[in-house]
Amino acid sequence: MIKKTLTLIITCIFGISSFAGNNVPKVIPALQSWKGQSGKFVPEKTGTIVISKKDSSLLMQTAAILADDMKEMFGYEYTVSITGKAKKGDISLSLNNKKDRLGSEGYECSIGTKIEIEAETTKGVFWGTRTLLQMIYNQPNGLQKGKATDFPKYPNRGFMIDVARKFFTLDFLKDYVKILSFYKINELQIHLNDNGFVEFSDNDWNKTYSAFRLESDRFPGLTAKDGSYTKEEFRNLQIMAQQYGINIIPEIDVPAHALAFTHYNPQLAADNKEYGADHLDLYKKEVYDFADSLFDEYLSGDNPVFIGPEVHIGTDEYNLKEAEQFRRFTNHYISLIKKYGKTPRLWGSLNKMKGETEVNLDGCVVSAWNANWMDVKTSLVTGAKVVNLCDWFLYIVPHVNYYHDFLEYEWLYNNWKPEMMRKGETVETGNPNFLGAMLAVWNDRVGNGVSQQDVHVRCFPAIQLLSDKLWKGENQEAVPFKDFEALCSTTPEAPGVNLKAKVEKSGKLIEDGKILSLNGSETVTNSVKEIGYPYAVEFELRTDSVPGIDAILFKGPNSEFIANWHNTGKFAFRRDGYEFVFHDYRMPAGEWTKIRIEGDVKGTTLFVNGKKAERLEGRTREVYNFRHNRKDKFWYLETLIFPLETIGDKYMGFKGEIKNISYGHIEY
Repeated sequence: MIKKTLTLIITCIFGISSFAGNNVPKVIPALQSWKGQSGKFVPEKTGTIVISKKDSSLLMQTAAILADDMKEMFGYEYTVSITGKAKKGDISLSLNNKKDRLGSEGYECSIGTKIEIEAETTKGVFWGTRTLLQMIYNQPNGLQKGKATDFPKYPNRGFMIDVARKFFTLDFLKDYVKILSFYKINELQIHLNDNGFVEFSDNDWNKTYSAFRLESDRFPGLTAKDGSYTKEEFRNLQIMAQQYGINIIPEIDVPAHALAFTHYNPQLAADNKEYGADHLDLYKKEVYDFADSLFDEYLSGDNPVFIGPEVHIGTDEYNLKEAEQFRRFTNHYISLIKKYGKTPRLWGSLNKMKGETEVNLDGCVVSAWNANWMDVKTSLVTGAKVVNLCDWFLYIVPHVNYYHDFLEYEWLYNNWKPEMMRKGETVETGNPNFLGAMLAVWNDRVGNGVSQQDVHVRCFPAIQLLSDKLWKGENQEAVPFKDFEALCSTTPEAPGVNLKAKVEKSGKLIEDGKILSLNGSETVTNSVKEIGYPYAVEFELRTDSVPGIDAILFKGPNSEFIANWHNTGKFAFRRDGYEFVFHDYRMPAGEWTKIRIEGDVKGTTLFVNGKKAERLEGRTREVYNFRHNRKDKFWYLETLIFPLETIGDKYMGFKGEIKNISYGHIEY
């Protein structure tokens, strides 16, 4: 349960007009306008969410989610009533077609003797419930009475995740639906296929990692074996996302980044080997037959797998020598997607892929991702709808030396506009074909040790930032960055979601001095599941004279901490399919030893009896890149969000004694 810990009431003046003397609720994204009144409304711990009978078919799901979230966040017990007659203390949700001035996502939230959320659309009402949850969290002593009138400045506000080069579990994606929704981000693009870089695989395409993450019946063996989604799982994820106000955009990336397809059938690869084995051959009929059938598998039938209005066809970074045929290929797949009644979305790359063949982008959405390959201005000139994914500002690639490990949050907050692709650029605003922007996370370095939670630690503050810039718009003069940053740090990820593993205060897993004895098959379960960066965990340990081998000492939802790794006395940890070992220390059997583990976003440190024994950070590999005639480096990330949910394990547990287990966040 997310606890209410801070009273966050401010008296600053912000919004689209001045509200002198009003206490404006702090929420992310900020409200467009707020008209305050005197007094407070204190929600009861038990109550009713009221919807009318005429709205029940459209609002029942929203009301049920709100009731569940209020219980999760605050322990409140609210029931849903289809009466349409809200009483004092109730929460009323309603649709009103006279609210069309607020657009398809706008809403009004009035707080008086009851709470009333009203909008023209279901989505508008749902966004109002997200605001209400943040208001309650940030005003634990009672809600300021008043009225919010709220709507987004940009219609498309998105996040793209590369699940191909790093697999993300279905549970992680479900949590991300909730996170995005909590911040009114309404698009989730899922990049389903891609491959690693050949130079890190002995310059051998046959050894280079590739993956396609979706179940396929037509092409048995195409789906990745180290992590994938069934058709039913993917379909249900989209249905859930729609309930949370989010459109999922599936992406099948062709004709480049297609090594998963050429590994499956080498005949699909370009005959010109200088292009790389991840390039489909643009001249072969079997390539079109394959890709046509793959798209058809997910778009055809009475119960298609891709249920949303848009499908992304990729089309980025093909070899420039084939620009003309690339343009023909792009036209083919734009037309194909339209035949299924869907809107094609594409990277395009037409700035560089110049030719005489006209590419008709009418009715398409362009992902304008690079000032040279496909930028916002050029895309708008074509008449296409445009979403900005500018790589210079909005690409996160964890733990590399290009693009961003973490975004330039303060600069973006103070200077960036969603139409902008270069620093210092003067941008046109107000073009109806410009839809908004999207954050992208790419996992280029396959096998570099980055965990799901490491990706989240990087993406979550960026999501909060884009949420505010794309919904509220320019707000830095009213709310300085430091104030915005402070609000971001205290606002929850989403109801029931804590991927950063934030704990409210330091604690102990067992009483001081109490000794816990474990025989290798016993477990003790704790209420705290794990602790995230930066943290310290301390405990005192004594193994049996014949200790268990590879013994699980601590286990959580995402990781394990191991004692006596490979019978060497070394400590190790596992998460996301990786195993990391502290090689510089071997713990003696039968002796009490004080262990301290510190973890942050860069690495993990082992202390023994008060002295630093080893820091896992900075392990680097160097390879020769024959394509570019240079050396390239590969950095490993040896981090751990520490597991605390279980001490010991039923099958591979620790043998020995442990005491004085404490944990807490620390500052450096």
